[in-house]
Amino acid sequence: MIAIDNVLVSDEVVEAKFICDLAKCKGGCCEDGDAGAPLTPDEKSEIDRHYAAFEPYMTPEGIAEVKRQGRYLWDPEFGWVTPTINGGLCVYGFRDAAGIIKCGIEAAYLEGKIDWKKPISCHLFPIRITEGKTYTMVNYEPRDTLCKPACALGKKAKMPVYQFLQEPIERRFGKEFYETLHQIAIEHFDAKAPNR
Repeated sequence: MIAIDNVLVSDEVVEAKFICDLAKCKGGCCEDGDAGAPLTPDEKSEIDRHYAAFEPYMTPEGIAEVKRQGRYLWDPEFGWVTPTINGGLCVYGFRDAAGIIKCGIEAAYLEGKIDWKKPISCHLFPIRITEGKTYTMVNYEPRDTLCKPACALGKKAKMPVYQFLQEPIERRFGKEFYETLHQIAIEHFDAKAPNR
C-alpha cells in the first residue's frame, strides 16, 4: 500500500500493466456492471449544466430512459450513478460504426461543445476510488474477462496502470500527486529489483 497524504494507493496501481484495447473489448465497461457510473455531487451539477449539449449524441433509448428515470439516480450500494438502459448500457453511451461504445458526454467535449469530459469514475477505470471518512482508497479493479485484452496489451507494452491513467489521476488528485506517485513507483520497483 502506498500512502500519499490521506490517499492510500494499492500496490497493483503501480505494478499491474494495462492499456485499454477498445478494438477487442468494444468499450464493454460502459454496459457491464452492477450499476451505472458512480457520480460525485459536483458531477450531477455538470450533467444538469451540459445535458442539452450532449443529448444529441445519445441514443433514442438513452434519452427515453433519462425521461423515465432522471439524469442520475441513487443506488443503495454505489450512491449517485448514471442511469442504464435495462440494466446494461449507460444512458449516455452510444455505439460507433465499429460497434465500440463511446460516451456522448465525451463526444460533446471532444468537439468543443462542453468543458467537462465525463465522470471521473469512467475516466479512471479500471481504477476505483472509495472515499472513507479520513482517507481515500485507490484500487485497481479490472473486469476478469472483459479486461483480459487490456491486461495483455499493457504487459506487451510494459505500461503500468498509473502511467496509462496519468490524465485522469492528475485530474482527480493533481499533478503533484501524480509526480509523487511516479517517484514512489520508481523507488518501489528499484527496491524489488533482483540483486539489490
